[in-house]
Amino acid sequence: MYCNYCGKVIPDDSNLCAYCGKRVAGVIARERLVRPRQGRKIAGVCAGLAEYYDLDATLIRIVWAVCVICGGVGLLAYIAAWIIIPEEPLMLAAAPPATQDRVANR
Repeated sequence: MYCNYCGKVIPDDSNLCAYCGKRVAGVIARERLVRPRQGRKIAGVCAGLAEYYDLDATLIRIVWAVCVICGGVGLLAYIAAWIIIPEEPLMLAAAPPATQDRVANR
C-alpha cells in the first residue's frame, strides 16, 4: 500500500504512515472535538486535539509541555480545555439478540 500524502510504500495494516505521520485509508478523523476515553494520559485534551486535527498525539503533548514550561500559560489553557471540551460519549454494547427476543415475547 502507498501513502496518499508522501507516496512511500507502507505495510497494508498500517493506520499511520511511518514517513510523514498522516493517517492512511480506512481511518476517519473525528468531526467533533471531544476528549477520547481511551489513549489519554491525563484528561485527553491532547489526544482529542490530535484526533481532530489528524496529528500525532505525542507532537501535541510536546508542544503543550513546552508552552507550560516557557510561560505557564499552557497550564491554564490545558485546564480550560479540560473543562470546555466535552468527553466522548459512552459506547454501550447492544443487547444480545436472545435477550431482545425474551423481552418481546413477554
